[in-house]
Amino acid sequence: MGEDVLSQSEIDKLLSALSTGAVSAEEVKADEEQKKIKTYDFKRPDKFSKDQIRTLNMLHENFARLLNTSLSTHLRALVNVEVASVEQLTYQEFVQSLANPSVIGVLAVPPLKGNVVMEINTGVSFAIIDRVFGGQGENTLKPRVLTEIEEAVMRRTFGKAMEHFREAWYNVVQLQPKLEALESNPQFVQIVPPSDMVVIITLQMKIGNTEGFMNICIPYLVLEPIMSKLTTTFWVAASVAKDDDHPEQVEILQRKLERTQVPMVVELGSIDISIREFLTLGFGDVLQLDTKVKDELKCIIGTKPKFYCRPGTSGKKAAVQITRVAAEGDEDTDE
Repeated sequence: MGEDVLSQSEIDKLLSALSTGAVSAEEVKADEEQKKIKTYDFKRPDKFSKDQIRTLNMLHENFARLLNTSLSTHLRALVNVEVASVEQLTYQEFVQSLANPSVIGVLAVPPLKGNVVMEINTGVSFAIIDRVFGGQGENTLKPRVLTEIEEAVMRRTFGKAMEHFREAWYNVVQLQPKLEALESNPQFVQIVPPSDMVVIITLQMKIGNTEGFMNICIPYLVLEPIMSKLTTTFWVAASVAKDDDHPEQVEILQRKLERTQVPMVVELGSIDISIREFLTLGFGDVLQLDTKVKDELKCIIGTKPKFYCRPGTSGKKAAVQITRVAAEGDEDTDE
């Protein structure tokens, strides 16, 4: 109540303003009523607290960093991804805010029930496609529906985004996101009733000179089972536990290593020749290698022999059959 009591000098100034006509009594009364009344829309009640919005913002800041690094490597271009806003709307308001056409991915996120929408506007999508096809990453096309080849490129992009989405949410819930559909018309994407509340995470993306947005729409009904975990306290505690004991990071690294491609070469044999012989080589010349027909061939992984094998065919293609694992000392010997 102490804040509502005016000082003597404030009372004198108010009386002076009323007497001179600078302020009317009706205006003072209207301002007082306006301060007391707070508008509340019963059609769209707030489902997410400020703390939960803050936690979602932190989660997706991590997602933005992961996606930033991944796209920069994948596109070999300067990419910048950062969280622009996190807000709650009705699903109808979200759909109406999207352009038609757009590039919209509908994701299943087990073990949570329901779907999540991930939308990338056409400007950024065409910049990604242009870069994948060897261009400079410029968007010179008018908004249109993607072709089958362009759609395949964007499915791969959504695949990378889902991988980082799962990684960003790992401390809260271990999601297994899966792309169920790729749509272009927002009106055909009805994952919840129009009046249901959703949280919209908007990411600002810049690829080269092209700027645009990526929107992630998560319905309240999807997050309802884990709402208690969407707090700053839980997030901090999970992060501390992650620093102390992080088997999930080992698992993530293991999965990445398992997908890493390494060069594999089968060496048929070798031969030493003089420079004179090399200079006189021509079409049809036959070189006799130091390998016999019955000898095993070296299977070299990277730069070291790891297996021995025998040549053959599989269908219409040449093939080799692994016969044994190379011993420790074999990689240093020249057989």
